[in-house]
Amino acid sequence: MVALDIDAFLHDGFALREHLSAFLKMPQDALEARMAAATEALAQLQPTALDASGCERFYESDVGTGHLYELAGWHLQSADYIADTLRVQMTAAHGDHLDFGGGIGSHALAAAALPRVRRVWMVDLNGSNREFVAWRAQRLGLQDRIVCCRDLSDAQLPRCFDSLTCLDVLEHVPDPAALLAQLADRLSAEGGVALLNWYFFKGFQGEYPFHIDDPTLVQHFFEVLQERFLERFHPYLITARTYTLRTRV
Repeated sequence: MVALDIDAFLHDGFALREHLSAFLKMPQDALEARMAAATEALAQLQPTALDASGCERFYESDVGTGHLYELAGWHLQSADYIADTLRVQMTAAHGDHLDFGGGIGSHALAAAALPRVRRVWMVDLNGSNREFVAWRAQRLGLQDRIVCCRDLSDAQLPRCFDSLTCLDVLEHVPDPAALLAQLADRLSAEGGVALLNWYFFKGFQGEYPFHIDDPTLVQHFFEVLQERFLERFHPYLITARTYTLRTRV
């Protein structure tokens, strides 16, 4: 089993280029070209509006392997930032850990390598993402510590998680407050820790058309956040924050 090495991530995202090239059976130069164009390709594919069923269809079916290229390119360009999120995750993840919207698996794989984590449950709508994460886990000797599932209704999942990560997901769903409440319902009240971030903004030049920015939805999200969660301090200057559940009286 691979040990968690932040320096290894900074070097190449836990061998991300090598893994993606081998998984997709694609030469490195072709892979680099696809990653460079992936964000624009996804932006052109994204519908102007998505309801709940349309959102599921888009990320599960329409995107296909396109998300692999886009996420890999972003992770490699943002290695320092993501390394800090991994450092925060090291302080939070333990027991049965949920990675919701796990993407290419950087955080799920890192969590699975932590001694305090019993098992990682990676949930992602996109089948290509799930296949890639399972493939990477096998390569890294972590296959017995990661289970990949489509959604939270999967019967394999524990009813309650000791910790969870949900990064760069909440701004992509039609009702972020409802998802936040769902995550709160699945987090342990006894020592449970959530690592979350969001970016409810389409960009100054519209560069993030797949992000929701409706003021009513965003306000409701923050109302639920303040009602259900209490923030914990961490020292890293990043968007991701850690939370415990509020004690209800």
